[in-house]
Parts: sequence; C-alpha cells; structure tokens
Amino acid sequence: MTVVDQPFRFYDNRQKYLAFVTTCDEKWRVAQRAAEELATIRPTPPALRIFDAGVGDGTVLAHLMRAMHARFPTAPFYLVGKEISLEDVRLTLEKIPDRLVEHPDTVFVLTNLHYSEAPTLCPNTEEKRRKLVYRQVELSGTESYSFDEQLRDIDDFLVKHWEVRPSEKTGNPLYVHPTVLVIHRKDHRFVLDSVIPKKGGCAADYDLIIASQPWRSRQSAEFKVDKILAPMARSLRSHGSLLGIQSKGNDPGMEIIHRIWPDEVAFPVDRYELLDKLRTTLGAEARNFDLLAFPDDESRLQFSMHTLPSEIANIGTSTLFAAWNAAIYVAQMEDRRVEEAMSSGDYLTATADVLRERGGLWFNDETFVVRRL
Repeated sequence: MTVVDQPFRFYDNRQKYLAFVTTCDEKWRVAQRAAEELATIRPTPPALRIFDAGVGDGTVLAHLMRAMHARFPTAPFYLVGKEISLEDVRLTLEKIPDRLVEHPDTVFVLTNLHYSEAPTLCPNTEEKRRKLVYRQVELSGTESYSFDEQLRDIDDFLVKHWEVRPSEKTGNPLYVHPTVLVIHRKDHRFVLDSVIPKKGGCAADYDLIIASQPWRSRQSAEFKVDKILAPMARSLRSHGSLLGIQSKGNDPGMEIIHRIWPDEVAFPVDRYELLDKLRTTLGAEARNFDLLAFPDDESRLQFSMHTLPSEIANIGTSTLFAAWNAAIYVAQMEDRRVEEAMSSGDYLTATADVLRERGGLWFNDETFVVRRL
C-alpha cells in the first residue's frame, strides 16, 4: 500500500484541529475535570506521578500542573506526556518554562512511544530498545525566558527524532525512532535524582492518568481496550485513577451532522461497553479496580464554542465556518465526505439553523474513572 492510499486519519488534520481548539473550550473543561481527581489520589514519595495519554498542545497538562501546585506545593512532580505529533510537542514545550518557575521540583517527559510502551518509557522489543533515543535536558538558570530559549535550541533534535510513518493497516502515524525526552532544572538535580527516569525503562505506577479522546471514535471496544485502556489501567499505582473522556453526542453539534448525514453513528461505543470490555480483559485483575461509569448527569462534560449573543442573532460567515468545523471535527468526519457535503450550500444552512434554534453550539463528552484499589 502506498502512502497516498493510506486511510485518512482525522486527528492528523492540523487545520481543523487548530481551528477547533482555538474556538471551543473543551481543553479547559477537561483540565477542570482532571483537577477534581487530585482530591482522590494519595501520592507517595518520591513524587506525584501523572501520565497524559495524548498530551496534544499541552493545554490540559499546563492547567492541571497549576492545580497540582495549588494542592501539592512541596511535592516533586513526575509528568509523562505521550505525543506522536511534532507540532504538538513544540506547542507543549512553549508552556513548560513558566511551570518550571512556579514548581521547580518537576521532571517533565515527552515520548512518542506506543500506549503499551509509554508508561514505562521502554519499547516492547529488544530491537526497538536498542534503537531507543533518550535525551536528558538540564535547564540552566532560574527564569522562564532562559528556559524557553534552551528548549528552542533542541528543535533540530525534535525534527530528527519525532519523525513518523503511516501504518500500512490503519493509516495511523507510527514513530520511526522510539524517543524519550526528559526535561528538568539543573539546579534541582539533587532533589530530583530519584525521580528522573533512567534510559531503559522505569516503573509504571501513576497517581493519575488522563485519557481524553485517545482513540478514533469509530474503533471497536476491543481495540480501544486492548491497545489503550487496559495498558493504561495496569499502569496505575494503588489509589491511582484513570480519567477517561470521550465524545457522547446528543447535542447541537450532532444535530448539524444529522442534518447532512441523517444516519451517521459517530460514537458507537459508550462508556458502559468500554468498561464491560475492560472488566473482561482484566480478568482476575478486575477485582483490584473500581470501574466507575457514573450516572449520565455526573458523567457528562459539556463544552461550548465561544460566541457572543450578537453573533448568534446575526450569524456571520466566520461563526458559521467555525461551528461547521467544530461539528465535523468532534464527529471525526473524513475529508472525502466533508468535501462532498460542501459541494452545495446545504451545510451552511443546516449549521445556521441549528445555531439559531439552539442559541449557540455545545457538545457533550462522557467521562468515566478506573481506580486501582
């Protein structure tokens, strides 16, 4: 299969992604919900350990780090972010300098490893372990400006080692070079010695794992659990929590989609099916976990597109296109189908009608928690 024949993978479309995250507040809402989980965990020395299963542009993790500092101001932090996208790694690194000033006892790790590998920072075959690229960056100084300049200096390293190739089976991006990037302040090296991971792997015993939209919505429950959810659950320490978040629908965003594609089922696997499959996959291990689906009103996480009342009363072109983009992004509609729909003006009419009828645009996610006993 040639590259041009690869299946389209929606989340790799940077234009739709950037338009969505800058016009909607999902990341802020996710960060708020993740911060609530800090009240349930019981961190133990040497560090409070967090894993972000798809760090994206770093917005959620940066918000969460502020909440962590407010609740645990003196505890060392160990944070691992999995991210395959070079562009998102760059955006994440822009948010790190200020966090290292407020909370200097922080070890921050970025990796492109698979979900089954990333928690331990160790590839799953001997060949890939030999090829593992491990880079430790000790930041000199005490000011965020200096940290930012030093992190910009590693861009050549990122370009070289965050290269991806498409999977011949799914089209999903896969790493070419298994890579681990470890960042911490040089002047806090002594305090962080037992926290800094060593090349070759480390323990997967996280206090909190954030799994926000880590999969394509139309993938099967078996794939989501076997490849992502089960490895993440097994990476929790005692009293640790995994917060899962995925799109649910039943909102104005899906009303727009259904006016163009009436029979579309964008979110076929709900949280109950996921947790049932996880319980089966864990087998005897399941007795060590609480699998919490929550009632609908407690599980729901709602986020909105930013609009002013005047923009809904008199809908402009930019608002229409932002709303359409958000709807097709959340529903993960493929470009081919979107292009066909946009060959007429029906999509703009449908979008405008929903905005007026509903007085704005919002979306529903559903949340669930896997907690190790």
